Amino acid sequence: MENNNDQSMNNFAAIKTTIANNEEQRLKELLAGQVMQELEKSYLIDLAKIGNNHAILKILENIPVENQEQQ
Repeated sequence: MENNNDQSMNNFAAIKTTIANNEEQRLKELLAGQVMQELEKSYLIDLAKIGNNHAILKILENIPVENQEQQ
């Protein structure tokens, strides 16, 4: 059985692959209900800029950022 850290890493890898493949609908599915740390979000936005897909960028820019004070 995978622990939460392994699942999170697998999900992040799937998100990166989806961005590289310009799969907008799949990206929406993977990000549904997700909250990210600012560093993760920034990395994904930089990755998406390489593909120059404005729809993907907009999806990523709308990801809520985790409040660091709660940790």
